[in-house]
Amino acid sequence: MTKRILVVDDEKDIRRVVQISLEKIAGWQAIMAESGQEGLLKVKNESLDAILLDVSMPDMDGFQFFEQLQADTATQSIPVVLLTAKVLPSDRQRFAQMGVAGVITKPFDPMTVWSQVAKILDWQV
Repeated sequence: MTKRILVVDDEKDIRRVVQISLEKIAGWQAIMAESGQEGLLKVKNESLDAILLDVSMPDMDGFQFFEQLQADTATQSIPVVLLTAKVLPSDRQRFAQMGVAGVITKPFDPMTVWSQVAKILDWQV
């Protein structure tokens, strides 16, 4: 069965590059959201295998989005992989404490981002 991944990022170009990698190279289905609010609506209406989540977004950042996922028993088990340019030791410590599945650092290689997701989530491809 095809993996379904929600990509939540406010940057259109990032969403497009990730979508191409996930769909054209890995053969998965990418569902796009340009904000945390839109992402939360899609989480409620879609059956998802994972979420790729930008940390720095206006209105609702990735931390707030993740907190809302964790507060709902219907969504707290969806694995979340962060997409972020934040790579300071304090940021990494916070990510580890959050309980996310993993972190992909921006800038990333568009040709291999799908394989990074697969490795983090232990998916066979």
